[in-house]
Amino acid sequence: MTPRSVAGVNANDVVAFGVEVLAVVLLAVWGATLGATTAAHVLGGVLVPAAAVILWGLFAAPRAVVQVPVLGVLTKVVVLGGAALAGFAVLPLPWAVVVAVVVAVNTVLTWFGPFARRDAAPPSA
Repeated sequence: MTPRSVAGVNANDVVAFGVEVLAVVLLAVWGATLGATTAAHVLGGVLVPAAAVILWGLFAAPRAVVQVPVLGVLTKVVVLGGAALAGFAVLPLPWAVVVAVVVAVNTVLTWFGPFARRDAAPPSA
């Protein structure tokens, strides 16, 4: 029996949402370190997370516009992997390691184990 609430949300889903929000924040902070001018910092801090959010909405979100599983997985690898790498660039090493481990474990638990999303088929129209 899979641990699910009435709404179909489990504990790993809540952690996954937190990981996704943290990914956007880390990408924004890292993007803000790019370039040498204030304008470059602002553009990087806005455009990098905006690109991640747009990609996520198009390919990786539960109600993604484009329902192609390979693109969803690729988007998750790029965005979450990029956020983990950004953590190593902007956080102290122990915190960056914690972020990377939480991202990896949460992602694995999304696909395997008692919290896996076995109902990953796209919703019917």
